[in-house]
Amino acid sequence: MTHSAQPEPTDFVAAFSDPEAAARYADGPRRFVPGFEALHRMTSILLAEHAPADARVLVLGAGGGLELRALAEAHPGWTFVGVDPAREMLRQAERTLGLLMDRVTLVEGYIDDAPDGPFDAATCLLTLHFLDLVAREGTVRAIHRRLKPGAPFVSAHSSFPQDDARSRWIGRYEAFAVASGADRDQAAKARSAVDAHLHTLAPETDAAVLRASGFRDVELFFAAFTWRGWIGRA
Repeated sequence: MTHSAQPEPTDFVAAFSDPEAAARYADGPRRFVPGFEALHRMTSILLAEHAPADARVLVLGAGGGLELRALAEAHPGWTFVGVDPAREMLRQAERTLGLLMDRVTLVEGYIDDAPDGPFDAATCLLTLHFLDLVAREGTVRAIHRRLKPGAPFVSAHSSFPQDDARSRWIGRYEAFAVASGADRDQAAKARSAVDAHLHTLAPETDAAVLRASGFRDVELFFAAFTWRGWIGRA
C-alpha cells in the first residue's frame, strides 16, 4: 500500500465483477442492512441541509446505482459523479438509473480516479469496510480534498464493537439476514466473510478517522446492529 488513496486489488472487487451477482445486487442490502431504504432517505435529508439545489455530488462506491437513484429522484437539480472499481456493478447502475443517467457520470476506479471537484457534497455507503485502516484514512482524506469548505459528507458501513462482543454482533448480523428472508446457507457464508475479510473497526475509531481526515461536526445519525452512519462537514 502506497500513500495513494487507491487500495491494492482485493477479492472484494472480484466478488462484484460477476454479471449475475451484479444483477442480483439489489436484493442483498435490503436483507442484510436494517433500514436500507431509510438510510438513503436520511442521507438525502442530511446532504440537503448544506448542499445547494444545483449541487454536484460525489458518490464513492456507486456500483449498483441504488443510492444514486434515490438521491437523483429526491433532488432533480443535482448532478452526480459515481465511482466504483467493479465494471459490472457500474453497468448495473446504468440499468438501475435508466433515464436518470443524463445527470450521472460513472467512473471505473477508486477515489484517486475521481475528478478533483470541488464537489458540493459526497457519500460513501456500504464501502469503507472493504478497506484496511491505512487505505480507509487515505480514501477519506481524498474525499475531503475534493469537497468545498463546509460541504457535507455522509459515510455508512459495517462498524461495531471489536472487543469480546464482536462474535455476538456478527451473529446478530446473520440472524437479521435470515429473519429478512435470506437463505440460511447464504447468511452463514456472509457471516463468515464478514468475520474473515471485512476490515471492521469500532464505531469510535471510525468517527476518529473522519475527524483526523479534516471533517468537523461529525455526528452519528444511523445505528442498526452492525451498521453505523455519520455526517460530517469539510
